[in-house]
Amino acid sequence: MSEVIHPDEIIDTVEVGELLPRVMKIKKDGYRLSQACAAYIDNKFELSYSFADDNTYQFTTLRLVVDTDVEVPSITDIVPPAVFYENEMKEIFGVKIKMISVDYEDRLYRMKAVTPLGPDADSEEGGRNDG
Repeated sequence: MSEVIHPDEIIDTVEVGELLPRVMKIKKDGYRLSQACAAYIDNKFELSYSFADDNTYQFTTLRLVVDTDVEVPSITDIVPPAVFYENEMKEIFGVKIKMISVDYEDRLYRMKAVTPLGPDADSEEGGRNDG
């Protein structure tokens, strides 16, 4: 029977310029991307990237809180599976993520409204509309 490990909850708030170096270190330490998500709160985007260590069950989350006009670098060159999370952040919330390795150009989901959970969600079209 395996030993039950009780990991600490680690949530580190980072600046945009710290994101890629921190992701590289976490990957080098043997963690894998567990999930990434976005939220639009108080006129800002809150992006959370969670990483897991499969040996210790330790989770570490890097959290960015950015204004809606700030460009965030993609982590897909370091962690390729982030491609779907980042396309979702971009398409559903309107986060400006630059250099996604595979950018679906707002076509990952079939939605009438683009960015339905972002800053323009209360508009008549439910966000930016392609026309």
